[in-house]
Amino acid sequence: MDTLLRDLHIFLTDYWPHLAVVLSVSAGAAAAIHAAMTKRDVRAAIGWVALALFSPLFGAFLYLVAGVNRVRQSKMAQLRDAADPLINRANFHSIDDENDPVPLHLRCLLRLGDEVSQFPLLMGNRVTPLSGGDEAYPAMLEGIRKAKRTVALGSYIFDNDAIGRQFVEALADARARGVEIRVLIDSIGARYSRPTIRRPLRKAGIRVGLFMSDMLGLRLPYANLRSHRKVLVIDGVLGFTGGMNIRAGFMKAYSKGQPAHDAHFRVEGPAVAQLMTVFAHDWEFTTRESLQNSLWFPATQAYTDGVPVRVVASGPDRNLGRTRDMLLGAFSVAQHHIRLQTPYFLPDVTLISALTIAAQRGVEVDVVIPGNNNLRLVDYAMTAQLDQLVEKGVRIWRVPGEFDHAKLLTIDGAWSYVGSSNLDSRSLRLNFELDMEVHDIALAQWIENRIDSAIEHAHRQTLEQLAGKPFFKRLRNKIIWLASPYL
Repeated sequence: MDTLLRDLHIFLTDYWPHLAVVLSVSAGAAAAIHAAMTKRDVRAAIGWVALALFSPLFGAFLYLVAGVNRVRQSKMAQLRDAADPLINRANFHSIDDENDPVPLHLRCLLRLGDEVSQFPLLMGNRVTPLSGGDEAYPAMLEGIRKAKRTVALGSYIFDNDAIGRQFVEALADARARGVEIRVLIDSIGARYSRPTIRRPLRKAGIRVGLFMSDMLGLRLPYANLRSHRKVLVIDGVLGFTGGMNIRAGFMKAYSKGQPAHDAHFRVEGPAVAQLMTVFAHDWEFTTRESLQNSLWFPATQAYTDGVPVRVVASGPDRNLGRTRDMLLGAFSVAQHHIRLQTPYFLPDVTLISALTIAAQRGVEVDVVIPGNNNLRLVDYAMTAQLDQLVEKGVRIWRVPGEFDHAKLLTIDGAWSYVGSSNLDSRSLRLNFELDMEVHDIALAQWIENRIDSAIEHAHRQTLEQLAGKPFFKRLRNKIIWLASPYL
């Protein structure tokens, strides 16, 4: 044995440079081949292949951490596919074509949604917009306090702060009443506050799941494949969804009267079952516990004064590209105006073309973004490509003041798309997102009023302003823009 170990030591001492070269070349080649065979975006494939070949060890390591879609390849993805019967358990009421309230030129979006989403468009829903934490959080807490059977809560960020502890208290009280509760938090989002909210929840006897909690043992603040969804379903009949995480900074009382802005939506009607279906998929994906029973999926009421709603779940699994397809379809059929608000505006070349072509067709295209972004690098990258839109007639507005986290889109005052998705590659390709397609003039008007109110105080971006920035700032922005798919 000693002789064998000595010979092995001599071999490694003499030949380690050769072994290092073989290991480096093999790792780089394997990463390059995998990227070329699995990536659907040619630019992403070229980038990963080049990185793996020119920097084999580092490139292979980075690709292993950030480039491999583990969800689509994992056994847990099979669980998500196996959960499809949940869709059939929901009490769905398909739209009545004879009494279709959708404007004629937007009806093609019904067919698009049928092809893109796993869910049908459902009549009989009530959607109530909630502006900011001062409207959304009290409504959500009231729902939890009145819960009789079940509470399903999913969030990207659930901070251990003043408002987070109010949610814990309300959930604990509901648990004491015998309510079944499941809380799902993204494993990265859970760490935005220290100590995390996980311990108080578990101390209260609440079942908590952490989405994608193990990535090779790494805890990276910008790790890929995050659950960015926000959903709360109470007793299977009342839902909340939109752009809001659970953070005290969105309430006046906890932000010195200057809260960040956002928008959330209260949902009643058959579409709540679709929200619950998405949560149940994510819960089973994370914990392997199935929620396929009538406790979590009771019969839902369709309101005679309700509106058509469809939930659209997107993500880097079988749902890849669904929101992107919905946006492209909506931009292409708009005839009068497109109103869009998003905190992170980094559309790819196809979406840029859809917006600019709409503007060139005579459609009024207004895009509202924050004047003060909470992510500086993202803001630099956003600024680097604004000229591509401005020069073709798209009106870009920067709103000063407190940061606005809302994600809102309305087309021609009749069709709206709201939820958790930003208009960037991370939301459209890497994150798990949850949005709603809503055909409702009243909601569209609310969104238009909110956006028009922001525009009144906004600064319109011009080509002269963008070109007048110092050269080194423009260069900095362009360099950071190169990394925009992963910001």
